[in-house]
Amino acid sequence: METITKILEFELINIADHKIRVLTLVSIFLIYVLTRFCLYLIRKTLFRKHNVTKIDPGNTYALFQIIKYVIWVIAIGLILESLNVKVTVLIAGSAALLVGVGLGLQQTFNDIISGIILLSERSIKIDDVLEIDEDVVKIQSIGLRTSKGLNRDDISIIIPNSLITTNKVINWSHQSKKTRFRINVGVAYGSDVDLVIKTMEESAFEHPDIDERQSVEARLSNFGASSLDFELLFFSKNIFRIGKVKSDIRLIINKKFAEKKITIPFNQLDVHMKNNM
Repeated sequence: METITKILEFELINIADHKIRVLTLVSIFLIYVLTRFCLYLIRKTLFRKHNVTKIDPGNTYALFQIIKYVIWVIAIGLILESLNVKVTVLIAGSAALLVGVGLGLQQTFNDIISGIILLSERSIKIDDVLEIDEDVVKIQSIGLRTSKGLNRDDISIIIPNSLITTNKVINWSHQSKKTRFRINVGVAYGSDVDLVIKTMEESAFEHPDIDERQSVEARLSNFGASSLDFELLFFSKNIFRIGKVKSDIRLIINKKFAEKKITIPFNQLDVHMKNNM
């Protein structure tokens, strides 16, 4: 026992009044291990509860991120205390420096505050589909400074959190997991309007990603310059890949129009030549 005590009390570094012993390193290691172990238990508990009670995975993730940051702040404080660094004195002594750093890293702090807002407010959650700066992304993770999303080209997008909190962002999946979309098409004047509407609705019914068959609706939306303009309205849960869904439905419409002799016209312009002779 005396040998172990001597080993733990052995001084590795001695600078002024600050001494780093083997015991100090052991304490730091134990704090780190216990922190990681606590986070592991909390994560397992939260996500097991999510699986059992069907809690929204975005809410579970946000709660875990907040707990993780709080625990790590406490752990870092304990590590500094074990190194005989008084955290309160350190903060007070470096106040002027922190002001200078804060001015230089104003945007970074803005992103961090925005991250805390996103995690606590939970207006944006994991797997939400957002439209930001005309780019559609599915949120994969929300960090303290940045969030990561995947766009429709399967490219990872790193988004500063302040961009989400300060700009206009469309959350396609905030209220519901399904969203209403529309497809516009024009047909030649003289076409059977009822047949066009029926054909467009049947085209939507054939696609497996269309929800609520009774909510599918085709309308005559306008009398265009060269065509009768129609729009097809439908709901779908496949929000992120809706471009592919729309393309499939357009292909079905085009095929059915050809079968039923419904013409999609070219733009037509009448040119009048005036002879001044």
